[in-house]
Amino acid sequence: MTDVRPSQQMRDLGVVQHGAGILAEPARAFNLPTERDEAERITDELFAAMERIGQVHPFAKGMGIAAPQIGIGRTSAVVQPPGDAPAIILLNPRIIDLSDEMDEQYEGCLSFFDVRGLVPRPLKITVETTALTGETVTTVYERGLARLIHHEIDHLDGLLYTARMRTGVAPIPVEEYRQTGQVWAYDGS
Repeated sequence: MTDVRPSQQMRDLGVVQHGAGILAEPARAFNLPTERDEAERITDELFAAMERIGQVHPFAKGMGIAAPQIGIGRTSAVVQPPGDAPAIILLNPRIIDLSDEMDEQYEGCLSFFDVRGLVPRPLKITVETTALTGETVTTVYERGLARLIHHEIDHLDGLLYTARMRTGVAPIPVEEYRQTGQVWAYDGS
């Protein structure tokens, strides 16, 4: 039996892989509530993709997926926090404030799942999103959840986590990452 690389497994599940142009382009915002049906359809597709991916890979620390990762250039992402917390739907998300306090943790990405990278991110972010009804909603996220949300918003801005890594720091193979013993966990605080 041949061993399938994690990135090939994600490609087989419909996740657009590193190098595709759509991952480097800013996504187009929704005009809500006018495009409500389109936003709901894309959100449903994101949930379906998360379900497929979750069948083959456990995400103990939570996971997220952005519309460009399934080939749709719109500003929609879904984040599933760890545990039984409800999923977070992000439509037209924009970071409007972030803390000066940072931490640096390993991240992975469904679009190049063979490696992990050490990424500095703020411990607290304030995010403005648009509800399906068109209202603006502002939410503060902290720690691991802030990291997950920030990662997905970066996708919508056409950035991969490698753009956030310190100069001279390169991603490491997933096999090497597993040997570091370093993990970050969303602790709910």
